[in-house]
Amino acid sequence: MNLLLYGAPGSGKGTQANMLRTHFGIPHIATGDMLRAEIQAGTALGRQAQPILAAGQYVSDEIMIGIVRHRLGKADCAPGFIMDGFPRTVPQAEALDDLMHELGKRFDRVIYLKVPVEELLHRLSGRLVCPTCQRTYPPQTTACAADGSALVQREDDKPEAVRPRIEIYLDKTVPVLDHYRHERLVSEIDGRGTIDEISSQVLAAVNGKHSSPLMGKSPAAGRAQGALPEKPGDGAKTKTA
Repeated sequence: MNLLLYGAPGSGKGTQANMLRTHFGIPHIATGDMLRAEIQAGTALGRQAQPILAAGQYVSDEIMIGIVRHRLGKADCAPGFIMDGFPRTVPQAEALDDLMHELGKRFDRVIYLKVPVEELLHRLSGRLVCPTCQRTYPPQTTACAADGSALVQREDDKPEAVRPRIEIYLDKTVPVLDHYRHERLVSEIDGRGTIDEISSQVLAAVNGKHSSPLMGKSPAAGRAQGALPEKPGDGAKTKTA
């Protein structure tokens, strides 16, 4: 089971990634984790990436594909994986397609957790984070449940910084989802509701057991077949393409 997972900041993507990892027993592969692992291991790719990241820049597609190749070649990825945070652009998606073909693999489903922008703003603007383990918590939480550290608010979770983050993410994600929509791999999931409700929709999409091309709670979403993922100001609708 090879999955791509997308969702704007605040969409609950991390929660669903953990659910999928536990349910299928496959690794959750995040871009940042891959980069840190290569740097800490002192690999050739890590040595190339380290000064680029230290300068606050993005590593090249060539380096990222090399890092992804290395990660997917590990034994724990043999039964499948959940990739999170990559690809971010259409050229990266095309390069990843070539790599998957080379490795004799294919993607089974691309999951996009779709949440209205105003809801994302509400969720993120009060979010707190543990400075030690990076776990996130809702407002009014005082300490990390894992290590007891006092929680803080990240600079990019403050209200004035949240909307630009979301807009940038959506602008970059729409073309990548369109790339995979041509292969009828994309399932858009309504990211509102309880965790259990959303998890059930995600599993139904992954397992192909849904009876409708739409995943979510809004009947009106069915009339939006073929619509693009929302940009700022659009409502949240769900579909499988």
